[in-house]
Amino acid sequence: MSDYFNETHEQVRQTARKFIETHVRPHIDDWEEAGEFPREIYKLAGDAGLLGIGFPETLGGICEGDIFMKVAVSEELMRSTSGGFVASIGSLDIGLPPVAKWAKKDIREQIVPPVLRGDKIAALAVTEPGGGSDVANLKTRAVKDGDHYIVNGSKTFITSGIRADHYTVAVRTGGEGHGGISLLLIDKGTPGFTTGNKLRKMGWWASDTAELFFEDCRVPADRLIGAENAGFIAIMSNFLAERLSLSIMAYMTAQIAYEAALDYTRQRQAFGRPVAGFQVTRHKLVDMATQIDIAREYTYRCAALMQAGKNPIKQVAMAKNFSVDVCEKVTREAVQLFGGIGYMRESVVERLYRDAKILSIGGGTTEIMKELIAKQIRL
Repeated sequence: MSDYFNETHEQVRQTARKFIETHVRPHIDDWEEAGEFPREIYKLAGDAGLLGIGFPETLGGICEGDIFMKVAVSEELMRSTSGGFVASIGSLDIGLPPVAKWAKKDIREQIVPPVLRGDKIAALAVTEPGGGSDVANLKTRAVKDGDHYIVNGSKTFITSGIRADHYTVAVRTGGEGHGGISLLLIDKGTPGFTTGNKLRKMGWWASDTAELFFEDCRVPADRLIGAENAGFIAIMSNFLAERLSLSIMAYMTAQIAYEAALDYTRQRQAFGRPVAGFQVTRHKLVDMATQIDIAREYTYRCAALMQAGKNPIKQVAMAKNFSVDVCEKVTREAVQLFGGIGYMRESVVERLYRDAKILSIGGGTTEIMKELIAKQIRL
């Protein structure tokens, strides 16, 4: 283990590991095929204390500001072997922070604790059809009408889109550009708010992903999160933690694929000896292990900067891009080392290979990350 983790982190890691081994791994293949997992898993995760990490204790959270406790738990959740499961169980980590930080006190106290207990589910709704990474030009509009906002527009690719109870929704309340964006907390069942069918995806099958539709949806004005027209800053502040999380998902996806390939090539016989006995195989495995270690350690360095109160925009963007690149290469090589069985759905590396692709898109594409890096180094 890395020197970044202390004894408390390791205790929490063991709790997360036991949760995955007991409640998730025995069923994950079935959940992948079903395209969802039982809602009571959120409650079990909440009971284990896994959902509240990083949130204020006053709202039912634990260890606010302890980045490495979150890293430890995130790594163990990925041992589920399903990025879709991790994305859905963790949708509160992108949907809830703006509520916990900037919503009105009574709204925070009403919404946050039940989500951290696993009784309710939170989601973030920013992406729009045709919008993608261009957050500053989103089109969903909210017009003030007395003590309500009237919301019209749509969102897409929303994680926990069908089953969430509370949605942190980016809307346009002002003029064009990033200066006219606000965040509204919209509850399921609000008149004028509907969800579409579950979206069928290349990977992350166990994740509930959907479109959202708002048609003259009346939202109480006290559900405004933070100041009006200040939502873009809140969205951007959320991105740093999300991108760090995606970097963790990437190197852990690669790690699990590498471990599976290592085990398989040691057992699989070809031409009278284990596949791992061939130099070409050994060198592939060495390259895989090397790249994963570098991705992990650089991501830890980024987490340390965040822990120290820094704002490492450039470094986290680099970590995400590097880790994702490693993930795509390692999962591809793992499938190759498995041969034909690696192409079959019963093989874990087949799932990992499919799940890897979304990581270069979610949280800001690889190309957007490069533009952020270029700005930071003043190109």
